[in-house]
Amino acid sequence: MEGKIKKRAVLYGLTAILLVAVISMLSYEMTIQPTYQFAPPSSVRTSAFLSTFTSQEALKSFLATNSRTQGSFSLYGPYDMNILKGSSQLGFSQYGELAAANALSVPTYEHSDTNIQVAGVDEADTVKTDGEYIYTASGNGISILKAYPIETAEVVSRITLEDLYPLGIFVHGDRLAVLGAKYSIQSGSYYQPYYGMDVKTYLNIYDIQNRAAPVLLQNLTVTGSYLNSRMIGKYVYFIAGQPAYVLYDTVVLPKFYSDGQVKEVAATEIHYSNGTDEYYQYTTFVAVNMQDITEAPTHLSVMMGGASGMYVSLDNIYITYPDANGTTSIYRVRIKDSNMTCEASGNVPGSVLDQFSMDEYNDTFRVATTAWMNGTEQNSLYILNMNLSIIGKLENLGVNKRLHSARFMGNRCYLVTFMKTDPLFVIDLSNPANPIVLGELNIPGYSDYLHPYDETHLIGVGKETVAAEEGYFAWYQGIKISLFDVSNVSDPKQMSTFVIGDRGSDSPILTDHKAFLFDRAKNLLVIPVLVAKIDPAQYSGQVPSWAYGTPTWQGAYVFNVTLTDRLVLRGNVTHQQGAFVWNSGYDVKRSLYIENVLYTVSDKKIKMNSLDDLALLKEIDLS
Repeated sequence: MEGKIKKRAVLYGLTAILLVAVISMLSYEMTIQPTYQFAPPSSVRTSAFLSTFTSQEALKSFLATNSRTQGSFSLYGPYDMNILKGSSQLGFSQYGELAAANALSVPTYEHSDTNIQVAGVDEADTVKTDGEYIYTASGNGISILKAYPIETAEVVSRITLEDLYPLGIFVHGDRLAVLGAKYSIQSGSYYQPYYGMDVKTYLNIYDIQNRAAPVLLQNLTVTGSYLNSRMIGKYVYFIAGQPAYVLYDTVVLPKFYSDGQVKEVAATEIHYSNGTDEYYQYTTFVAVNMQDITEAPTHLSVMMGGASGMYVSLDNIYITYPDANGTTSIYRVRIKDSNMTCEASGNVPGSVLDQFSMDEYNDTFRVATTAWMNGTEQNSLYILNMNLSIIGKLENLGVNKRLHSARFMGNRCYLVTFMKTDPLFVIDLSNPANPIVLGELNIPGYSDYLHPYDETHLIGVGKETVAAEEGYFAWYQGIKISLFDVSNVSDPKQMSTFVIGDRGSDSPILTDHKAFLFDRAKNLLVIPVLVAKIDPAQYSGQVPSWAYGTPTWQGAYVFNVTLTDRLVLRGNVTHQQGAFVWNSGYDVKRSLYIENVLYTVSDKKIKMNSLDDLALLKEIDLS
């Protein structure tokens, strides 16, 4: 876990340094005419614990006094676009009825949806469907496919975004929202070989009533890198961050661009709390009504440390960022349609792994963290009230084991830690002041993603492992899918496992839950994988446990999952051509179904197969 935490911390730090480097290389626009109209500031209420600056001079003085990072930076070495792209309770949410009420209309055909964390809170993804059309983002454009019925399936239009790179899309009725990054790169001289990036986050909204001819209705761009986004009902919320900095005695502030107009966020609109940090960042929250573009967007800018993680419920956005002292700060922003209010902030020991390490339930916020304390790696669980004060905790879980995944389901929490074996912890949260471990399961391997099958069973996706010949760590091997029975909380069991490939095999699900397709009613589980195989002939004697395999296949594994037959492989689907030569453009990244047709999606192709026997029905070229 330490390696993953340090790696992410470095990425977040590099993001800040990259953006600071950009600012130090750009000529600042000294005069700005704010013509783009936002909702009046009254729609964004000031929090009781936050203040706003009285002037730019007050903001500049605060940064000079409280930010330990001063002066300009040069970043040496190559850049990584993955840094710019940032980070990533189904079936059991009490919000299920509300989610249905938020739907604009009942789809004509039965279909799957994006695998999300909280019912009613949609997450941007590169592939969406409304049950008749499929929308897919790749390269610098969006393809719209008439997907069902398959007899008439074809690409009906493509939106080309020029220098904009889509990171995710939302579909709501006859509206399409596209979110992404706009960046330019400037390299330095031989004596200053740094790379600078001017990064902005954009939102485009299209009218797609005529799918063959989408019409751009609204474009909005904000300075800073994209953190994350959600859609609740007809409102899209997205967050961007840029360093708070003074350049040539001038405060650099967030800006909005739309249709050639520019609005700079005033210093008097920046919310902050007193304190000292390594550096500060403007974290800008934006709310946009997808259905009514005459409603002015609203924004809330809070000056905090480098935002890195996000969890969103129907009522709140939680933003986390790592502190220099090994703790994590948390901000809670209340949301209701276009109204946003920063209501609370708090702090917990350790670092947060991902969004599934966080959860809101019955007016409490639960978070699992990992910290280094007294030379050991320790995992803990904290329960906070709505003021983000700790009211309960469970510490020292899986000491010297890495936290790999978490899942909250009502009054239960499931944590997977790993070093040599995989302890699956079952934790009771019914008393927030006194969480307790009910049971644990120790098995080889680990799960990087946990998904509920039902209230008493879980599906895990991770890696199989074998013990190393020497040393403390176990060697990772192929992709491991597990079915867990947690009905007896004091004695959880692994009911079934299926291992794919050898060491070197991989799956996007290990880092991106939206690649996971599961439907209990259809007994359907689909997982995209890259299969690597080891050739024993390459080794004399026994194959060593650390040996890496060679990629031999990429595509989707399709399973039948039931509690009686457990995990049964139905078959697989690949987009790769002929003899296997790895081409990432044909990597299956997403899968979905409409009625009885399975659709697998890569950047260059969509295949349609029968869910009955996986027979190929049709394929469409996207290149």
